[in-house]
Amino acid sequence: MFFAVGCTQKSAAQVLKPAKWDIKLSATKAKIGETIDIIFVATLEKDWHLYAMQLPPDVAMPTKFTIQKHKSFALVGSVKEITKPITKFDKTWEANVSYFDNRAEFRQKIKILSKDFKFSGNVDGLTCSDIDGKCIPLEEDFELTKLEVIGEELKQEKTTKEGNNKPDNQVLIKENTKEKPNENTTEIASSKDTLQLQPASTDTTGKTATDTATLPSNLPANIAVQAIDDENISLLGFALLAFLSGFTALFTPCVFPMIPMTVSFFTSKKKPRARGILEALVYGFSTIGIYTFVGFLVSRIFGAEAANWIATNWIPNVLFFLVFVIFAISFFGAFEIVLPHTLVNKIDEQAEKGGFLGIFFMAFTLVLVSFSCTGPIVGSILVKSADGQVLKPVIGMLGFSAAFAIPFTLFALFPSWLNSLPKSGGWLNAVKVVLGFVELALALKFLSTADQVEHWGILPRHIFLSIWIAIALATALYLFGKIQLPHDSKTDSIGVFRLLLAITALTFSIYLVPGLFGSPLKALAGYLPPQTTSEFDLLDALRNHQPAAASAAIPVNLQPKKYIDKFQLPHGLKGYFDYQEALAASKALNKPIFIDFTGHGCVNCRKMEAAVWAAPEVLQRLKNDFIVLALYIDDPTELPENEWVVSQKDGKTKKTIGKINADLQITYLNNNAQPFYVLLGSEGFAGNLLATPQQYDENVQNFVNFLDKGKAAFQAK
Repeated sequence: MFFAVGCTQKSAAQVLKPAKWDIKLSATKAKIGETIDIIFVATLEKDWHLYAMQLPPDVAMPTKFTIQKHKSFALVGSVKEITKPITKFDKTWEANVSYFDNRAEFRQKIKILSKDFKFSGNVDGLTCSDIDGKCIPLEEDFELTKLEVIGEELKQEKTTKEGNNKPDNQVLIKENTKEKPNENTTEIASSKDTLQLQPASTDTTGKTATDTATLPSNLPANIAVQAIDDENISLLGFALLAFLSGFTALFTPCVFPMIPMTVSFFTSKKKPRARGILEALVYGFSTIGIYTFVGFLVSRIFGAEAANWIATNWIPNVLFFLVFVIFAISFFGAFEIVLPHTLVNKIDEQAEKGGFLGIFFMAFTLVLVSFSCTGPIVGSILVKSADGQVLKPVIGMLGFSAAFAIPFTLFALFPSWLNSLPKSGGWLNAVKVVLGFVELALALKFLSTADQVEHWGILPRHIFLSIWIAIALATALYLFGKIQLPHDSKTDSIGVFRLLLAITALTFSIYLVPGLFGSPLKALAGYLPPQTTSEFDLLDALRNHQPAAASAAIPVNLQPKKYIDKFQLPHGLKGYFDYQEALAASKALNKPIFIDFTGHGCVNCRKMEAAVWAAPEVLQRLKNDFIVLALYIDDPTELPENEWVVSQKDGKTKKTIGKINADLQITYLNNNAQPFYVLLGSEGFAGNLLATPQQYDENVQNFVNFLDKGKAAFQAK
């Protein structure tokens, strides 16, 4: 029940439809008693994804099929996902989330029972943009009747040999009757006694007619987003990371001493210069080939799904945590990790046979012997590649092995360069110990992922940061020479490079400290547990206890009641989640309404809240000058029947919080993307908008101007 309005829309339509559905039968003819498929194919625009049918509780909006019952068919099983969804850990939801990119195919088997075939219903879901974070609910109706049915009619069955017709929790069965609201159902603009939201009228051309109250003529078009090839950028950055990791591996105690040994292998026998160059190149390419082949096996044998499982499932993450801790302890000198000598000796025997095959086995020996130091680094690269891209393991290992092989090849080509290398000694052990500290810090990330996925609560943000601060401080003290481990060489002074590293570690530890008190530490956002897991947030506490203007207080009789157990506003803001309550508060307190059309799965909504709403000049205005109303467009909570709404836009009954809010946005603002910010007066949508709606824009000053313009327009009334 809403207030009647006469808002109109003069601007170009802004309703987006990133998913296009093709729904068809698997056959044009079928015998009675035969089983056929209903094929649902969603084609998604570039950089948009559709959430899968099965999601964790209270996460996003899963794809759901509603099928009308009809005497002409019986369901065989439930709707199945033919396209395998991608599964990733989503920081927004703090859970594994499955979705489709580019294309999604679903199928429902049915058994034909009679002629006069009719298969109808609708599919609901949520599509979100990977580029700008917009999320748009989708709703597609379907009706299929063009099927030539042959044979005598059968009685409708509840089960078939192929399976039963009991649907899963994403398939609803309805009687095939026209959906009409009962006397308790709210129909928009149906009664003078109800609060109504009446959409703008249209003429026969589809253009919006002029009415007494109008939306601004300069409503913005959707934000233009420059298309960026994220995959190429990602692969390039990953290759660079792997390349740098390869150089890091060179300065480990297992690898560095092998450089002179390798060169002596190539210079021990007299041979033509051309032959020596060729052998050195074969050696280098063999090393690259061996490492790259490992990456190829990971991508081909395990595949993207297994890689995603490795990245998100708690079992491999706990295993990686334990492995990294063991390697770290080994790097500190507690024990040595070595491969079986029998295996290494057999490979070494093959290398002694000479020829190109011997060179290959010499490269293989290098890979095996260096494993105890390169294993954790290689493992990190393979784990980081576990995001569903098949090329990443190959490119990562190619980059790592190239950096790893280049110095060996160059020194084999130019053995005189060996004289300029520093001698092996205590500095190599120092490198190994520092790598141990790094391994220990990285191990926590794996444990944190498992902790967030399973909601154990054993590694909240403040504990995670405390351990990282301790590790960074210990690294700095070690580099300053204040901590010594068993295999360290005694030294009376430290070098300039070591001093700089110590200062870097100390600086990093100091940088982390504010994170214990609520600082977002944006540079490390992808590595840290969510801020909501902290026991104490000083910044939020200070915000909540700042003296506010007297007008900011909400009287007891106007306190929000609806949905306060489901939603909450960020940064300690007090507001509403129901339009009627916000409208009543606006009239009573004489304040304009700030509407935030948002969504659980809206990434850019969270970015705006973190980067813009948190700015003092914005937060102060929202707290003191506006009635804040957050309307979630993707919440699947079904309301009691007396709160259902029949839309004047499409004539459908809206039963959930999300659908009612989404219909409100589309009907009166001709927009279906989030985030979308609107300023209204106390008349609600019965009056004009106070300012041009604002979309995703992290420019704080632009948002301040938007709020100030709306406030001024409200006061001028």
